[in-house]
Amino acid sequence: MYGVGGGGGGFNASSTASGRRRNQEEDEEDDEEETGDGRVLEAWERAYADDRSWEALQEDESGLLRPIDTKNLVHSQYRRRLLLRSAAAAVRIQKGLIRYLYIVIDLSRAASEMDYRPSRMAVVAKCAEAFIREFFDQNPLSHVGLVTIKDGISHRLTDIGGSPESQIKALMGKLECSGDSSLQNALELIHGYLNQIPSYGHKEVLILYSALNTCDPGDVMETVEKCKKSKIRCSVIGLAAEIFICKHLCEETGGSYTVALDESHFKELLLEHAPPPPAIAEYAAANLIKMGFPQRGAEDLISICSCHKKIKSGAEGYICPRCKVNVCELPTECRTCGLTLVSSPHLARSYHHLFPVAPFDEVTFKLGQKGGQNCYGCQQSLINSDSQSNLHVRCPKCNQHFCFDCDIYIHESLHNCPGCESQRSFSS
Repeated sequence: MYGVGGGGGGFNASSTASGRRRNQEEDEEDDEEETGDGRVLEAWERAYADDRSWEALQEDESGLLRPIDTKNLVHSQYRRRLLLRSAAAAVRIQKGLIRYLYIVIDLSRAASEMDYRPSRMAVVAKCAEAFIREFFDQNPLSHVGLVTIKDGISHRLTDIGGSPESQIKALMGKLECSGDSSLQNALELIHGYLNQIPSYGHKEVLILYSALNTCDPGDVMETVEKCKKSKIRCSVIGLAAEIFICKHLCEETGGSYTVALDESHFKELLLEHAPPPPAIAEYAAANLIKMGFPQRGAEDLISICSCHKKIKSGAEGYICPRCKVNVCELPTECRTCGLTLVSSPHLARSYHHLFPVAPFDEVTFKLGQKGGQNCYGCQQSLINSDSQSNLHVRCPKCNQHFCFDCDIYIHESLHNCPGCESQRSFSS
């Protein structure tokens, strides 16, 4: 037994302290690992960056390991989605352009699990924000509402509306997990709201479900039948495992049921719900819809907003052409006369789902070949300096060549081919 003040004890204590200092210095050196841009990585960042690093490797032709080409991987995933959408458009499938979608977010205790970094709740909130923005970009005439499930009850977080910022702000302020999840309560709540939607609106529910069970006060099968009779399409994205009741709900109502493998897969599955789905024949009733195109009020006009009951100047809102009340944002439905209020850009942007740009053909340019050396969109060279050929795409109508980045931009954002539009302008 050593004493701290004794000779042997003193030697042992000092050696122990020096060993601790060495270990501490080694830990600090490990923690100060730098990134490629010179920024020092924290220990938790390195643990997250190194997690599942084997998934970033693939074999080449000789069987050796090499990193995955992220750019080509992203483009291949995009091409797969594009071909699926173009196949649906080729058979002239009717789509619902005016959608009323409720997003149900499971905030039960299962959402606090950390199999998704940093937690399921954080991943769902981040991906839901991206989905809401993409949804309104793809569907400018549609509306979204938020519903949360926790403590065995469901709560409508926001009214159904056409403003992405208000929906995101409300979602980020209510991120707390507790209790059990109740699928029946959520469906009953949404059924009461969507049952009042006009017949021309396509009623949809997208459930982001984290739990492996549901705690229901009654027979959930009866609620599923009510949703089916009310023509409410229900889709579910699971974060844990496949559940029978969720699969049964989607099969009965014509929705889709998928289970995410990881964060990137979850985001990909979620964004697949942004474009309007094919309309079910018995659900798609053709109706004439009265719409108004309001103008901004005069700057010196002071009025009360019909949406929030607040005093605003005319420059901050729009004037309904029928009843002359002030509304904050478009698209919306006038609270006074019930007229659907939209702007002309919203209406024009909705047509790209009906008349999409045809998918471009993948071609390979070889050295010595005439024409097509530069991208028609960004004017970048399509020839690699270290190879004899380069894979890119070509429009089947105007035969102009484009790079992969311009291909994604044309089909995802622009919705017009620059080559075809330039030929049309020259001919006119």
